[in-house]
Amino acid sequence: MSIFQEIKDTFRQPNNTLKQLILVNVIVFLVFLIIGTPLSWMGYEWIEKLAIHYLALPSNLGLFIYKPWTLITYFFTHEGFFHILFNMLNLYWFGMLISEYLGDKKLLSLYILGGIGGGVLYMLMYNLFPNLSQSPAGAHLIGASASVLAIVVAAATLLPNYTFNLLLIGPIKIKYIAAALVLMSWALARESSGNAGGNIAHLGGAFIGWMFIKQLQRGSDMGRPLHAMFVFFRNLFRRKPNLKVSHRRKTTFTNRTSTDSTSTTTISGKPSQKEIDLILDKISSSGYESLSKEEKQKLFQASQKE
Repeated sequence: MSIFQEIKDTFRQPNNTLKQLILVNVIVFLVFLIIGTPLSWMGYEWIEKLAIHYLALPSNLGLFIYKPWTLITYFFTHEGFFHILFNMLNLYWFGMLISEYLGDKKLLSLYILGGIGGGVLYMLMYNLFPNLSQSPAGAHLIGASASVLAIVVAAATLLPNYTFNLLLIGPIKIKYIAAALVLMSWALARESSGNAGGNIAHLGGAFIGWMFIKQLQRGSDMGRPLHAMFVFFRNLFRRKPNLKVSHRRKTTFTNRTSTDSTSTTTISGKPSQKEIDLILDKISSSGYESLSKEEKQKLFQASQKE
């Protein structure tokens, strides 16, 4: 199987959001790397810079009006190798947790809302406090760091005591990793001669990640309007089937609860009390790590307030 076929299969497969996000970032980076390198040899670096100009988020609100799409495209665009490397590693490690415990839809919501939140805060701060940059009119923002930090903080808010084994450090709880990244961004946001804007965007993404989980635990999904918009555009461009007229007998449906020897799930999709009792019994006998992905998601759904 060719690499192009594997990429196609990745985007066709359902519930594969994490790989798709990483692939989009890597593909954009490789396009600039492969095309930009020979252009620089020939003295045409301006072509690559012009392309990035149309993808990067400007700090100037006047410029943003003419390039509103950059509020999305900026967090799929990278220039430096280590920039994309660390972003994709963090996206993979923490994105796996979000995908496992909350599902792919929540992961996509966090990535996009975190990037948007970071971009909005970036523009607001640069226009409210011009001293943040020596040339605020020409400043621009690229990179997925705000989106990734939203996912990092969300995972740490959801599972604060989950432990990663870090090279040369050993086991460490992810709440401390998230806290260190946020504090680092806060400290570096003071450096007007450095990447102050990028670190401000990190803080915006971190706030979105924390808020997303807190709202989810209260029963409110911040990503619901986002997915409703996705469904609208998907249906808008989907080919409509030919209408067929058929006559059917009127059928009366009643709300039922499916029951069998192993589980009972209500028609609303919420796990029933019997399911929760079975999951709790499994935890007490085999531990939390013995639960399947579906069982973890059901336990989280049951913990949400109505």
